[in-house]
Amino acid sequence: MTATLLDRRRLLLAALGAASAGARAAADDGPGVEYQVKAAFVCKFGNYIDWPPQALGAAGDPFRIGVLASATVADEFRRTAAAASVAGRQIEVRKLARGDAPDGLQLLFVSRAMSAHAAELLAALQGRPVLTVTELDPGGATGMINFVVVEDKVRFDILLPTLAQSGLKISVRLLSVARRVEGART
Repeated sequence: MTATLLDRRRLLLAALGAASAGARAAADDGPGVEYQVKAAFVCKFGNYIDWPPQALGAAGDPFRIGVLASATVADEFRRTAAAASVAGRQIEVRKLARGDAPDGLQLLFVSRAMSAHAAELLAALQGRPVLTVTELDPGGATGMINFVVVEDKVRFDILLPTLAQSGLKISVRLLSVARRVEGART
């Protein structure tokens, strides 16, 4: 890599990872720090996706994130979203309850605590331009982006076939910092 590419990669890692010390402490300090890091990632992910024009709605509409998780986790996403934007749009976080329809969202986050409801929601969004982000067992159904904690660091895997089916295109810059990319041509 040239110096310029290395600098870009470092900047991207810094932007996505919030504070690496916070990411490293995620497992030690409990779910609070872990969800701060995950919320920071989620609020940045939308900026590394090419959205079909109709997916974002009218100019001035907020970027809508649905969170199927506890109230504590949803509150952390709201705090993080208040200081972020996607494609120049304010981020609006909506806490979803079991059985809520994921209508009007651009991004859906499903926590591991709600894994019993993940497959149904992911199936409902299949083929729609909604970025799905989960923290589920990699051996089962997961979102397009799935968080994993490896050596006390929050990392993520990307599932390219599901992204392609949805009409979303992911930036090579985001692919380059993923732990694993499934469906990538080598």
